[in-house]
Amino acid sequence: MAKKDKKKTADKKARVAEKTAKKSAQKEKKNSKKGGSTIIDADDQDIDAVLEEYARKQAQFLKVTEAVLNEPPVVRAGATLTPSPANANELFLFAGETFNGSLATFFNDLNIYNTATGVWRVITSPNSPLPRSGHWVCATHHGGGSLWLFGGEFSSPKQNTFYHYNDFWSFDCKTREWTRVEVKGKAPPARSGHRMVGWKNLIVLWGGFQDTSASTKYLGDLWVFNVINYTWTQLVLPAHAQRPDPRSSFSLLPHEQGAVLFGGYSKTKVSNAQKKGGGKMAVSEVGNVHEDSWLLKLDQEDLSKIRWERRKKPGNAPNPKRVGVTMASHKGRGIMFGGVHDKVETDEGLESIFFDELYAWTVERNRFFPLVLRKPRQQKRVVEQRGGRRGRGKEAEDELLRNLARLEAEHAGKTAEELQEEEERKKAEEEKEILAALQQSELTLQLPSPRMHTALAVQDDVLYIYGGTFEKEDREIIYDEMFAIDLGKLDGVRTIFSRKTETEWIESESEDEDEDEDEEEDEGEEEEEEEEVKEKARPKISEEELEAKRAEKAKTKAASAAEEEVPAEPVVTTAEDQEEPEHPAAEDPTPHPRPFESLREFYARTSNEWQQVLIAQAEVEGKNTMKTVKELKKEAFDIAEQKWWDCREEIRALEDEQEEAGIGEVVSLEDKAAGGSGGGVGRRR
Repeated sequence: MAKKDKKKTADKKARVAEKTAKKSAQKEKKNSKKGGSTIIDADDQDIDAVLEEYARKQAQFLKVTEAVLNEPPVVRAGATLTPSPANANELFLFAGETFNGSLATFFNDLNIYNTATGVWRVITSPNSPLPRSGHWVCATHHGGGSLWLFGGEFSSPKQNTFYHYNDFWSFDCKTREWTRVEVKGKAPPARSGHRMVGWKNLIVLWGGFQDTSASTKYLGDLWVFNVINYTWTQLVLPAHAQRPDPRSSFSLLPHEQGAVLFGGYSKTKVSNAQKKGGGKMAVSEVGNVHEDSWLLKLDQEDLSKIRWERRKKPGNAPNPKRVGVTMASHKGRGIMFGGVHDKVETDEGLESIFFDELYAWTVERNRFFPLVLRKPRQQKRVVEQRGGRRGRGKEAEDELLRNLARLEAEHAGKTAEELQEEEERKKAEEEKEILAALQQSELTLQLPSPRMHTALAVQDDVLYIYGGTFEKEDREIIYDEMFAIDLGKLDGVRTIFSRKTETEWIESESEDEDEDEDEEEDEGEEEEEEEEVKEKARPKISEEELEAKRAEKAKTKAASAAEEEVPAEPVVTTAEDQEEPEHPAAEDPTPHPRPFESLREFYARTSNEWQQVLIAQAEVEGKNTMKTVKELKKEAFDIAEQKWWDCREEIRALEDEQEEAGIGEVVSLEDKAAGGSGGGVGRRR
């Protein structure tokens, strides 16, 4: 994502570049005489010295410690938020950076958010990755739960020099220890903006970019790391094999066959046909917003079988297309939020539109669904009235039931301590329900404000949205807040924290900038004078000639309107626009969820059918492995859950339609008959 540049003419850019090159050459010459290293900015710190200072401070920690934070971590952008594979209540927030217009600050702290208690903790360790942003972290269940980190970027405080990492780290979620992974042989080159995903015993790394002072190089190399033998392997595909174009900031989600890719951003150099002064061809960079989708088929036994397969263009994709978005994986779906669309992107500047829309991308069906928040459905409950003779009778009845339950428990052999534990457990459940009711009252149907590059994570069917950035003129605003959305209910947004602390923006000033401003003013005056001369030299048009031109323009407009009715000629598409042919989808014979049916109800109704599906699949694949009833039921629940979430948005739309029609629940006639309910004439509509 390019930053907005001040409007400058091509000639002025050339003069500024020439002046900068001369000053850099003078500094290099002066520095070489002293025998020192090259310094780009005398006021800036040497990047190696800054990293050495970070490493020295890190070595002062003698052991791994975990401390409670009184408030959330300091504001940052470019961080990663990763759900723990070992604890369903933990999210890991690592690294990131801030920039105030003059100085950049990078972090390497590892913060843990407990979703059950709302407590933040920070981990300090003598051995941890150096500060960075633009890195990527993926999680696997290897070793009881591990995080894997690769790459990222770091810069000097004034961002005159950049550094890309190529280090690889693992984090043990139980011992809380970082370990740098040392491998033999080749390893992926340094980069940032890449993505990784874990699949069985493999970790896949693809894409990203390398930024130098001269240009930005986008990468499309594919690497696979084996967590068993700790080796990297670069997969070199045949020349004729199809593959996605190099890019960064894309989405890479796990899939049962490997991984699926969507979107991303890259830049290409374009030569203008119009020649500038001196006969040289003008070259500019044009941003590409990718909307293609790919399936990466993996094979952990034979890596030579790994290949890319182009998928058809996703249906109902967000419009207009946008960048600055990545997806969080959730039950075979990708959950996407925010992003930015650049209406105009040139060397002179950007006009950008930011979004606050929430989408779900069903990976298997390759279709986007907008996620719309709505008020929770009204549950009809009988409100107990206390007080009066009727209330006293109800209390006496409750007391009698409690005494009967106590007598039954004593008869069953339970001790007084066990009875007390059971009562405390029920009390804790009641308190939990009260807390949930309080959180329900704090929900809002307003999504977080428009932004890009948010850190997303899904844990226990809840989407967490952390931070994000927004551009206002030449300033970059970093949001210091975190939200939660229940993906099952979609009943509102819960604010975990929101601090309105705004970073003080400092405009970097120098002698060059002052001279540039003077040059801009001089050039503005020169342009005005040239415009006045052109205006004077422009020939005058009489009223008769003006009327004739208007009539000719109206005639041309009428002719073009008539041409619109003629079928358009075939349009030549690029390689990325070409899709795989879409075949008619076969009817799905597996059970389908019903409106207003919870996941538990859906599984209870269809458990036997899913078990039969698993048995039939095993027979077709020729697998003779015997499974216990418990294993079969667990696998049946997994695929039932997958189907329930895959159809969730379509079922929700049906629920809305039925609610508008006054239908609150749909009951199957078969279920009704099986339950012994009364008859009547059955009708299907």
